[in-house]
Amino acid sequence: MRRFIILLIMLVFLPLTAARADTSIFSESSGVAIGGYDTVAYFKAGHPMPGQRDFAVMWKGVTWLFVSDGNRQAFESNPRAYAPQFGGYCAYAVSNGYLMNGDPMAWEIVDNRLYLTFSPPVHQIWRKDRDGHIAKGQGNWPVVLRN
Repeated sequence: MRRFIILLIMLVFLPLTAARADTSIFSESSGVAIGGYDTVAYFKAGHPMPGQRDFAVMWKGVTWLFVSDGNRQAFESNPRAYAPQFGGYCAYAVSNGYLMNGDPMAWEIVDNRLYLTFSPPVHQIWRKDRDGHIAKGQGNWPVVLRN
């Protein structure tokens, strides 16, 4: 019942922020990936850190911000190693066949891959069957982008 209520709230009251139609990366209307957080910092610092426009790069049609030139260079050398899975959309939503924005504060690294979820409460639901949700999400991605 709790899961149903959370899903209902997500679908009714918190609509998906529009993503650019030409990309599979979630970005807010500003065109900045994952809310402006440095995706490399999750791996190197172990926590989210807001990036700076001084260290920006364009990839997949959106701007990615970093805390340092070193993080920017690491991303540029292998963006797929650092970019969040499912384009930064909520991993729980993708596993269930729909799109919701990912919250940079609700995250987890699993097998050297970054996953974002919609919110901390949704993240807790996702973690209860993390491997199952990842597998279902991989089966739904990128087809879910067309829904």
